[in-house]
Amino acid sequence: QIFNQHNAEAPNLEPIFHRMAQMEPNLDHDVSWFLLPSYWAKMVVALISFLCFANSYDGDFVFDDSEAIINNKDLRAETPLGDLWYHDFWGSKLSSNTSHKSYRPLTVLTFRINYLFAGGFYPVGFHVINIILHCTISVLMVDVFSILLGGLQFSNKGRRLNLAPKSSLLAALLFAVHPVHTECVAGIVGRADLLCALFFLLSFLGYCKAFKENKEGHTFSVFWVLVSVVLGAIAMLCKEQGITILGLNAVFDALVINKINLLELIRKLLYKDKSLENAGLLRKGLLFRITLLMCGGAGILYIRWRIMGTGPPAFTEVDNPASFADSLFVRAINYNYYYSLNAWLLLCPWWLCFDWSMGCIPLIKSVSDWRIIALAALWFCLIGLICQALCSEDSHKRRILTLGLGFLIIPFLPASNLFFRVGFVVAERVIYLPSIGYCILFTYGFSLLSKQAKKKKILAVAVLGILLINVMRCALRSSQWRSEEQLFRSALSVCPLNAKVHYNVGKNLADKGNQSAAIKYYREAVRLNPKYVHAMNNLGNILKERNELHEAEELLSLAVQIQPDFAAAWMNLGIVQNSLRRFEEAEQSYWTAIKHRKKYPDCYYNLGRLYADLNRHIDALNAWRNATVLKPEHSLAWNNMIILLDNTGNLAQAEAVGREALELIPNDHSLMFSLANVLGKSQKYKESEALFLKAIKANPNAASYHGNLAVLYHRWGNLDLAKKHYEVSLKLDPMAPGTKENYNLLRRKLEQLQKKGG
Repeated sequence: QIFNQHNAEAPNLEPIFHRMAQMEPNLDHDVSWFLLPSYWAKMVVALISFLCFANSYDGDFVFDDSEAIINNKDLRAETPLGDLWYHDFWGSKLSSNTSHKSYRPLTVLTFRINYLFAGGFYPVGFHVINIILHCTISVLMVDVFSILLGGLQFSNKGRRLNLAPKSSLLAALLFAVHPVHTECVAGIVGRADLLCALFFLLSFLGYCKAFKENKEGHTFSVFWVLVSVVLGAIAMLCKEQGITILGLNAVFDALVINKINLLELIRKLLYKDKSLENAGLLRKGLLFRITLLMCGGAGILYIRWRIMGTGPPAFTEVDNPASFADSLFVRAINYNYYYSLNAWLLLCPWWLCFDWSMGCIPLIKSVSDWRIIALAALWFCLIGLICQALCSEDSHKRRILTLGLGFLIIPFLPASNLFFRVGFVVAERVIYLPSIGYCILFTYGFSLLSKQAKKKKILAVAVLGILLINVMRCALRSSQWRSEEQLFRSALSVCPLNAKVHYNVGKNLADKGNQSAAIKYYREAVRLNPKYVHAMNNLGNILKERNELHEAEELLSLAVQIQPDFAAAWMNLGIVQNSLRRFEEAEQSYWTAIKHRKKYPDCYYNLGRLYADLNRHIDALNAWRNATVLKPEHSLAWNNMIILLDNTGNLAQAEAVGREALELIPNDHSLMFSLANVLGKSQKYKESEALFLKAIKANPNAASYHGNLAVLYHRWGNLDLAKKHYEVSLKLDPMAPGTKENYNLLRRKLEQLQKKGG
């Protein structure tokens, strides 16, 4: 649909495009940089962006990838696709009180497609898509920067012209190799930011297409404005920042298409100047387009609000301590300090960390704190740039600076704590889009320096050096994101006060079996944050396994005192109390855990073990049955039911439970072994033998499997096979209980038979 402008007072758009090219200075004139054809420029940007992050392609699932991908049921085929629209990014229901309200269904959908095509959780495919997305975005940046730096101009044939090929190439390269982007590219969860950026840019380019000239002239396309709104909505369905493109499109329309002088407009508004309509604000078309953008944005936000519900996301003080400060002054000072840190990461992306919370950045509580200097420096620079953007007589300078500041600030607003509390202090991923503004300002600053410099080649070499350093930094940082061990350890030097960093290093060591080293890091995490209940829980677990039960009990008791609804800590406390033979307290702890987490199969399993120790067999069977109802693949609960029924002489019931378990978990060799024992006692030797052999095939080094099969053959009268499996069992475990005695009995019997035969 084409909207025709017939207002005689409104200047038509065709002259606007031509004046932009003829009257404004060309930014490239002063830039000492490479001039490449558009196709080659995009190829170079794609290649260099690929080289920066290529070594992350075979990395593991790290950090948040576990929750967002591996533990996210929305990726699996059994979850209906429709559920994605009612769940948050982590697979929880948006209506849940524990939901973070991060609504990114399209990103989750791409994870699900990855999972489907890979046939499981294989990270290579996930990483490759992220790298391709970043390369695509970097290539699109060539076109975006050519418009932002050179203006919007079309040829007579309707092709958009690149009026700043050197500047747009430099800015796109700066974007492609910025090390702060590593988290988004090398961390699979960063897919949300990449997809958001992709549709963000497509929305902007679509909006620019609305002003493409046609044979009739004096026109703009309502269709492309609406397409831009739809693409903005898609960007928001990938990540919340995407909605900000609608505001940026409006700013672009006002500054580039209608060439509004903001300072002049403000003056006329203040003084109610009658010539206001000539300033450009009331031109026919601009208000109509901005109304479309506003209505589209309001509609998108309303739908998002209805789906999310009215409740705000639930964050804790450790996630964002400044937002919980009682003093407005402390909140304001620290928010501004966080902004300065984000700006510093754009300027000098050397100190990068996967997590900046939990004491990494101590609160500023007084004006005597030397870090106030960072705030002053930030606002000194921002005010200087804003003054130049508003007051400069050079319209070209005003436009570039305003667009640069707009792309720097507006996409950052959802992460600024100004409108709602966010769940982080500093996050490198949220400055993926604001870095567009940084690249604009850097490139414009480089052009100004080139204009003044006598030796322009030295300046160009310096910028090449910056690009090369950034490429190397990207490659190094990407390698750190390949595994959790490297990622977590890299953070120790950047954020030594961050309890979560020490916790994650400890958890990684514990997963690898290095408990002694893990204890050291867990203790440091608890020292740095005495209320860190997850560190207490994990430390308590390790101490429990090392039989240091009293300290484990102290830690777990403190954890549930700090967080009374911490179900896992209640269960672990119950296990420790059970080991200390304080059975009543253990039972109470287990039931408290179940009260706080109704569907807790592991807790029912441990409760069943407690009842078995107390010879409360019916209660034990009921607890284990609950565990298998909640988690049908809970092998330990099934096994314990079979063994308890076997030991109490209920062979028929034990057999029925064993067959039921194997139907659900057909490849579990421990279940085969337990059922084979029951069948052997029931004199179903043939079926028992088949199960024993199947279990041994699955786990050939289990001494008990060979030993019990030997007992079966012994009972059955197949003495040669019994002798063979007794010997295999003793070879695997010479101290196997009962096996040596049975073997000796068998040997004596064989000797007696030989004597009789002789």
